Amino acid sequence: MPRKNEPLERCCALTRDVRPVSELVRFVEAPDGGLVPDIKAKLPGRGVWVTATAVAVAQAERKRVFARSLKSAVRVEPGLAERVDGLLEQAALSALSLTRKAGQVVTGFAKVEAALRSGEAVGLVQASDGAEDGLGKLAALAGARFAGSGGCPIVRLFTSAQLDLALGRSNVIHAALLAGPASAGFLERAVRLARYRSVSDGVPVDDEGSADLEPRAV
Repeated sequence: MPRKNEPLERCCALTRDVRPVSELVRFVEAPDGGLVPDIKAKLPGRGVWVTATAVAVAQAERKRVFARSLKSAVRVEPGLAERVDGLLEQAALSALSLTRKAGQVVTGFAKVEAALRSGEAVGLVQASDGAEDGLGKLAALAGARFAGSGGCPIVRLFTSAQLDLALGRSNVIHAALLAGPASAGFLERAVRLARYRSVSDGVPVDDEGSADLEPRAV
């Protein structure tokens, strides 16, 4: 999110395209001269904005975009794209943990199925390493339940072990998101991570890599 009074759009230093800040990632130069990904866009100093995809960040590093934009011999440690991925992943998992604290998530096949059938669920989270049989059944139910409303967000970006840690439970394979601001915040971060990885399977995204969450009114 942009800081107060900052514009909602920025120019990508790599492509020169103007995009919403939600589709960009900001970088700043640290006091020690190193380049720092500013995922929350809150760090002080002059920022450089790059399209938030792993491909774009890697290209920006290779083409020395950061040094030119900052007009500085900023030091870029190898593996920048991977570090940004890790930060975006951690932000999404932290947001998922908040849904648990807010009481906006249920886990377990039976409870998730019930939430989908009752219409309480606004999104589905499934472990990327879960059995295809169970994943497919709930995904089909979610698709049928949200037919005609733009589709149900289905997040398959995390392993069962990652879901266990985020939700404070063991052997989490399926989880249903319930309506509320915490769920909405998690879905926003999941979409951003999926876009960064150029993943469309797991979060419904359009051809430009963005997701329309409006039909779910979360």
